[in-house]
Amino acid sequence: MLLATEYAPEGKRGLYGSVVQLGVPIGVVTANTVFLLAGAFTTDAGFAAWGWRVPFLIGLFVLALAWYIHAKVEETPEFRQAEQELAAKEKSAQNSPLRTILRHHLGTVLLAGGSFAVNTATFYIMITGVLDYTTRELGMRRSAVLTVSLCISLTQLVLIPAAAALSDRLGRIRIYALGAVGIALWAVPMFLLIDTGSLLWLAVSTFVAGSFLSIMYGPQAALFAELFTPEMRYTGASLGYQIAAVFGGGLAPFLMVLLLETTGTSMAVSGYIIGLSVIALLCIKVLAGRARSRGV
Repeated sequence: MLLATEYAPEGKRGLYGSVVQLGVPIGVVTANTVFLLAGAFTTDAGFAAWGWRVPFLIGLFVLALAWYIHAKVEETPEFRQAEQELAAKEKSAQNSPLRTILRHHLGTVLLAGGSFAVNTATFYIMITGVLDYTTRELGMRRSAVLTVSLCISLTQLVLIPAAAALSDRLGRIRIYALGAVGIALWAVPMFLLIDTGSLLWLAVSTFVAGSFLSIMYGPQAALFAELFTPEMRYTGASLGYQIAAVFGGGLAPFLMVLLLETTGTSMAVSGYIIGLSVIALLCIKVLAGRARSRGV
C-alpha cells in the first residue's frame, strides 16, 4: 500500500494506492471460484471430508508469491530517506517508531481505525455472515449465494479505482465520508431485501452495499498514508488498518450471529452497521481537520 502511494505521480496517489486494495475483491473472486469448482466436482460428503481443504492448499502458492515480493521489491526513496533519519534519531533518543506512534500519534491511529471499522465489519458480514444467514435461515442454495458474492466482487474491481481517482480530484475525506454515509443509509434496506429470500434482491442489496464499500476502499490507502509523516507512515497506517480489521471485521460475523439469535431479527444487524457508521463519521470529522493541516 505504502509502496504504491509513495511511488505515485503527483495527483494520483489515490488511484495508485487503490491498486493494492483490489487484492480484496480479487481474493474473494478467487476463493469463491475455487470453492464453487470444488463443490461442483465433489459430492457433499466428499466436500465435507476433504474438498474444503483444496482452497487452503492453493493458498500456499500465494504465500510463496508474497515472500518473493517481500524479498525482491525495493523500498521507495522517500521511505529510505525517512528510515535513515529515523535511525539517526534512534541513536540519540532511543525511540522506536512504535513508541513514538503510541506516545504522540495514538489519537490519529485510533481515529483511522474507527473510521474504517464499519467497512471491514460490513465486508465480513457480506461475505461470511450473509452466506450463513441466507443458506441456513432462508434456505437459499450456497452455490447461488457464492456466485452473487463473486459477481459483486468483480464489479468492485472497477468501482474501487474509480472512487480512488475521484478522491484525487475531489479530496480523500469527501469521498471516504460519502461511502460511510451510504453504508449507514443502506443498512436497513439491505437486510429488508435479503429477507425476501429472492436471489435477485440479494444481488441488488449486496451490489449497492458493495458499491459503498468500494467508495471507502478507494481512497483509504492514500488517506491513511497521508495522515502520517514518512518515518511514522508504515507503523501508523498499519496500526490503524489492523485496529479496524480486528474490532470491525474480526468481530462482525460473531456479533451478527449473536444479534440474530438474541433478537430474532436482521434489523439488529442493520442497527450494528449504523452504529459503526456513526462512529466512522465522527472519526472522519476529526480526521478532516488533521488532514487539512497536512494538505490531504
